[in-house]
Amino acid sequence: MFTGIIETSGIIKNIRLDGTNIHYTIQSDISNELKIDQSVAHNGVCLTVVNLFENCHEVTAIQETLEKTNLASLKVGSLVNLERCTQMNGRLDGHIVQGHVDQTAICIAKIDHNGSWEFTFQYNPSTNNVTVEKGSICINGVSLTVVNSGDDRFSVFIIPYTFEHTNFKEIEVGTQVNLEFDIIGKYVAKLLKR
Repeated sequence: MFTGIIETSGIIKNIRLDGTNIHYTIQSDISNELKIDQSVAHNGVCLTVVNLFENCHEVTAIQETLEKTNLASLKVGSLVNLERCTQMNGRLDGHIVQGHVDQTAICIAKIDHNGSWEFTFQYNPSTNNVTVEKGSICINGVSLTVVNSGDDRFSVFIIPYTFEHTNFKEIEVGTQVNLEFDIIGKYVAKLLKR
């Protein structure tokens, strides 16, 4: 389990194909503190550390993960948001995040408000995922509050700290992002469907 509060960013140093899997080598400030078999969220995707190098760690994404997330679009040099799993004796500063991406979305607008940024994302509503205003959403692993919720789109505001310390600074119109919808909202939507 995660909180959506990003610890640091990592840089993709190597990408290796292995059948339908992709192995990513990531350099980060926390790589030396990781252990093999540890779960780490990469752009909101829970992946297992499979190898360690100096200042780097390696994770593997299987085909299903690659099809449902934006990981397949990563290149050497791409910036990824990283978060280690939550310690149960700490504060839950964001919201409950599982690290299981529900689907992707495309950035359709980015507005600089001279002190914050407003991003609008559009997603395929046929998956029955929903957002609500003032509800939680996880974008590339970042816990955020929804504004301007619609049937197939929503907006979020990003403060300067989040902009500078995550890969939001690289998101432009047309960028694909990972979405994990609020777990409580998903259960309510499923119950209402019954």
